[in-house]
Amino acid sequence: MDKEQLMQQARSIKQHAYVPYSKFPVGAAFLMTDDRVITGVNVENVSFGATNCAERTAMFTAMAEGYQKGDFKAVAVAGDTEDFLPPCAICRQVMAELCPPDMPIYLTNAKGEISTHTLREILPLAFTDLDM
Repeated sequence: MDKEQLMQQARSIKQHAYVPYSKFPVGAAFLMTDDRVITGVNVENVSFGATNCAERTAMFTAMAEGYQKGDFKAVAVAGDTEDFLPPCAICRQVMAELCPPDMPIYLTNAKGEISTHTLREILPLAFTDLDM
């Protein structure tokens, strides 16, 4: 699966986001090492701290379905933003725990352009289990 196909899945799933407060839907699609795609959306809550991002929803779904640390191959994140929409710091930290540092991260914007990064690039000096 190429980055455009993965991004299309992220764009498509964001319609299922539950965003009554921010009106800011986000979709994420993780390509797993077995080439299955696991998607997620952001789910808001009136107690804003209970809100969950699309990236974490997808990662937690993958883990609940039996995937393990290291089974994540790439991720596409889609939102309707002028600039490229990166994962938040909490999602980056969860990615640092579950994903390889060289995992491709595809970001898009409202124009449909795709920017490619690695986890290491968007989270330099990550706090990992190696630091424990």
